[in-house]
Amino acid sequence: MDFPALAYRKLTPEELESCLATLPGWAVVEGQITKQFEFKSYAAGLAFASAAGFVADKLDHHPDLYVGYSKVRVSMNTHDVGGLSPYDLELARRIEAIA
Repeated sequence: MDFPALAYRKLTPEELESCLATLPGWAVVEGQITKQFEFKSYAAGLAFASAAGFVADKLDHHPDLYVGYSKVRVSMNTHDVGGLSPYDLELARRIEAIA
């Protein structure tokens, strides 16, 4: 399935399920889509987190980024809709492209 048109609206369960199927490793955890990325070093994870931040800022949609030793966890939802929106899935897709 193609990603739904970008809009600040809550995704239907069917849209969410279909889109998550195209994003390996992403899952809904406590109302957010989340994925943990692993790297060979702290520096590599930090560089990825920085790049993800720039990608997010361009979309004007900002995830939670948790940086640990060789791991970065990315989590997001859309507060304005009280759940997950097309923006969350689009940002996940863009982050996947730089991973």
